Amino acid sequence: MASSSSSLQFTATPFNQFHSKQVPKYATKWGTIRCSAASPSKSYNITLLPGDGIGPEVISVAKNALQLVASIEGFKVAFEEMPMGGAALDAVGVPLPDETLNSAKKSDATLLGAIGGYKWDKNEKHLKPETGLLQLREGLQVFANLRPATVLPQLVDASTLKKEVAEGVDLMVVRELTGGIYFGKPRGFSTNENGQEIGFNTEVYAAYEIDRIARIAFETARKRRGKLCSVDKANVLEASMLWRKIVTALASEYPDVELSHMYVDNAAMQLVRNPKQFDTIVTNNIFGDILSDEASMITGSIGMLPSASLGAAGPGLFEPIHGSAPDIAGQDKANPLATMLSAAMLLKYGLGEEKAAQRIEAAVLDTLNRGFRTGDIHSAGHKLVGCKEMGEEVLKSIDSKTPAAV
Repeated sequence: MASSSSSLQFTATPFNQFHSKQVPKYATKWGTIRCSAASPSKSYNITLLPGDGIGPEVISVAKNALQLVASIEGFKVAFEEMPMGGAALDAVGVPLPDETLNSAKKSDATLLGAIGGYKWDKNEKHLKPETGLLQLREGLQVFANLRPATVLPQLVDASTLKKEVAEGVDLMVVRELTGGIYFGKPRGFSTNENGQEIGFNTEVYAAYEIDRIARIAFETARKRRGKLCSVDKANVLEASMLWRKIVTALASEYPDVELSHMYVDNAAMQLVRNPKQFDTIVTNNIFGDILSDEASMITGSIGMLPSASLGAAGPGLFEPIHGSAPDIAGQDKANPLATMLSAAMLLKYGLGEEKAAQRIEAAVLDTLNRGFRTGDIHSAGHKLVGCKEMGEEVLKSIDSKTPAAV
């Protein structure tokens, strides 16, 4: 494993419990098959949702990585690939078929590529790919979204911020995922007293929704550097006033965590002014959506960042935070590293396979150290490669590296 200054260890508290299931054998498509006298004692079912745009390309690479580390570490994985998003709309007319949701619910973990594209932008809301993603999160009851943003030493020059600002940034955004304005009711369209058409949404949070995400954020901060910043808009929004009240009350249960509060507009400014001040950020659904994307660009590319969405029980959902990038789809230009790191988070938080996760994380760092770059992170002096070749180089590193002890 690389030194702590360039580590890709995404620290949080796993709170999903999974049980081994017997699944059919698989054949590893890349690398060396390991054989031993004893058969692998653990096996897992993983639902793959390639989705749209570059999704199938990056999922294919991540699948190969999962197969290889499973072979090395002595457990089995079986995959079920299901349609979602625009691909599902084209195939069966809905963005999240029942069969896809049922597969995800019955799996040990789900890995998603990306959804959406210009083709479906003008669809009615219930027929948009993004609606399927919201339905999937709600169906899996995953309410906590963990999004790490780490500026790697190898990529500090890829950041749009000055080196002295970006260097050393290592933060985690804990986003509430199934409440707030994205799910609140009433919502819809109507006409006001002047006959003007209006659109309306509702930002609403119940106390238990705030309590459970705040506890995960405190636990996450406790495992990192002990600092938690709660982001809200409590000077204007009643939902944020309740948010701040509940988060503040919980602080007494975590005396080892330093809690601060920040308004979302200031947080957006501080992320580009002095991002190193942040350790762990907890915030609501819409603020977390925006701030985590902003944080991703500090790292140099949205194509580098993974995420994990977890619930109190049951399978988690793991996905890169980038979109479907339809403008480069099918051209072998996508950066697969965020999806490979999402696969590492799946292994760590979803399956409890820490060593296998470390193999992928270490291999990503090694591949960057050897100078390979996709177009989004390329700079002079490095080798420009496509999605497939980048994946192959990571697989070579997985096959040759022994990670540090857990």
